[in-house]
Amino acid sequence: MNKQKTLNGSFSLYGKGLHTGLSLTVTFNPAPENYGYKIQRIDLPGEPIIDAIAENVTETTRGTVLTRGEARVSTVEHAMAALFALGIDNCLMQVNGPEFPILDGSAKYYVENIERVGVKEQNAEKDVFVIKSKIEIKDENTGNSIIILPDEKFSLNVLVHYDSDILFNQYATLEDMADFKSEIASSRTFVFVRELEALLNLGLIKGGDLDNAIVIYEREMPQDKYDQLTDILGVPRMDAKKLGYLNHKPLVWNNEPARHKLLDIIGDLALIGKPLQGRIIATCPGHTINNKFARAMRKVIREHQIQAPVYDPNREPVMDIKQIKSLLPHRIPMLFVDKIIEVGSDYIVGTKNVSMNEPYFAGHFPDEPIMPGVLLVEAMSQVGALYVLNQLDDPKKYSTYFVKIDKIVFHKKVVPGDTLVFKVEQVAPLRHGLSVMKGYVFVGEKLVAEAVFTGQISKNKE
Repeated sequence: MNKQKTLNGSFSLYGKGLHTGLSLTVTFNPAPENYGYKIQRIDLPGEPIIDAIAENVTETTRGTVLTRGEARVSTVEHAMAALFALGIDNCLMQVNGPEFPILDGSAKYYVENIERVGVKEQNAEKDVFVIKSKIEIKDENTGNSIIILPDEKFSLNVLVHYDSDILFNQYATLEDMADFKSEIASSRTFVFVRELEALLNLGLIKGGDLDNAIVIYEREMPQDKYDQLTDILGVPRMDAKKLGYLNHKPLVWNNEPARHKLLDIIGDLALIGKPLQGRIIATCPGHTINNKFARAMRKVIREHQIQAPVYDPNREPVMDIKQIKSLLPHRIPMLFVDKIIEVGSDYIVGTKNVSMNEPYFAGHFPDEPIMPGVLLVEAMSQVGALYVLNQLDDPKKYSTYFVKIDKIVFHKKVVPGDTLVFKVEQVAPLRHGLSVMKGYVFVGEKLVAEAVFTGQISKNKE
C-alpha cells in the first residue's frame, strides 16, 4: 500500500488573478497526516481556513469557487490538479486574496515547484477508494456526463464538443498519473471570442490576456466590434475575417483544450478528499458537472466508509496455510484462517472459505446452518495475531490471548459457501505486550461483522 504524502518544504507563486486582476501570492505548505487540502485566506480577519471539499463549492461559472462564511477563494482547480496528480494528500495553501493567481492558465508552474521542493512520505496509509461498480452522473438538459468504471488504476478519458469550426470534437486521455507533467500540466485554459463581451461585462476576466488563456476566434464578427474587444484586451487590432487561435504562444498540442478539460476534472475531483482507483469517462465536462460528480462520490464514500479489501483468488498469498500454521498454535477444528493476502504497515488482510463440512454446523443449526458469531471474532483475532507474530524475531516462542473484546456488531449471518475476507487494523502500537486492534469481516462487498479487541502477547513457558 502507498503511504500518504505531503510537501518536503514550502513554496510561493506570484501573479495576477484571472477574474479580479489583483496581484496575488499563494504559498503551499506541508501538512500533517490525514489533514487533506485546506486553503487559508491570510488577508482576512482571523485568517479563516476553508476545507477544500466538494460541498464547499458555491460557484462554477468560470472556475471552482470554495466558500466558508464570508471567505471565498476561486480558480483553485489548476493547483488542486497538480497536488492530486503528484500524489500530495496533505497541504495547507495560504493566499492573500479571493483567488489563486492564474499564472499561464495551466498547472505547469505548480508541478515544477512541487518537484523542486520535493515530496515527503508520511507514516499513514493512503486511503484509496476503489471503484467496484459503475457510477454515472448525467445532466439530462446538456447531455454532459461523467462515468467512473472499475479499473486497476486511476485514468481518464475526456471528449469535448463545441459548435465551432475551429474547435469541434476533441479527445484527450491520461492512462497513468505519472504522465501528468508531460501530457497534461502545460495545457492552458481557453475561451471563445464570442464569450468575451459577456464575461467582461460580468467582471469575470479582469486579469485575462493572451498570455494566460487560449483565445479562440471561430465566428466572424463585424470589424468594429472586434476592434472594441481587442482594445479592451490591450492587444493589437486584427483582421476580423481571419479566424483561428489568437495567442502569443502557439498551442502545445492540437488537442490542448481537451487536455485542459481533463486537467480541470482532476482538480475538481481532488475535492472528493480521497484518491480513486477507477477509469473516468467524461463527455463535455465542465466545473458544474465535475462538482456534481465529486459530491456524488463523497456520498458513495460515506455510505461505504468501511470498504471491503480487493480479493483476487488468483494472486499468490502472502502467507499460505503452512506459513500460518508455523505462526499460530491453532489446529483443526479451531484454525479459522486459510491464507493471508496482504500485509501493510498497520493492517493485515486474510481469508477463510466457509464449508458445510465445518463441525459446528451440525448443531448451529441443523436446519439453518449459521457460523457462530463468537467464531467470527475468533477468526478476526487469529488474523490479528498473525500480524503481530509476523513482526517478532522468533514467533514460535509466543502466543496471543484475548484480554478484552469490545464494540462487537454482527451485520449479516455467515453461511456455508461464503468466502470471508478479514481486515484487521492496528489501533495503537504494541506496548507492554498488549495489542489493540479493530477487525472487520466481509462477504463480497458487505460488512458482516466487526469488533475491537485487545490481545496479550505472552512468551511461552520453556
